[in-house]
Amino acid sequence: MTNSDEANWPLKLAKLTRTRRRQLGLTQLELAELAGCGPAFLYALEKGKPTLRLDKVLDVLSVLGLQIRLEAGKGALTVDEALE
Repeated sequence: MTNSDEANWPLKLAKLTRTRRRQLGLTQLELAELAGCGPAFLYALEKGKPTLRLDKVLDVLSVLGLQIRLEAGKGALTVDEALE
């Protein structure tokens, strides 16, 4: 992973979140309500803001049927090929 790829992890997470939300047919407001966060938080997540509360990110991902998995490595974020 290059330095630019490492710096772009918030944008990769944003794209994945937005794509999955749309696949499920949810609006931002609906997802925010289901995840127990405000629409401003969800908007920031989908725009790639790099500084967000992890507990809220996990709540959103849970509603979307996604999870974060930690494993040894040097890359900031990898995405399962099936989700790309």
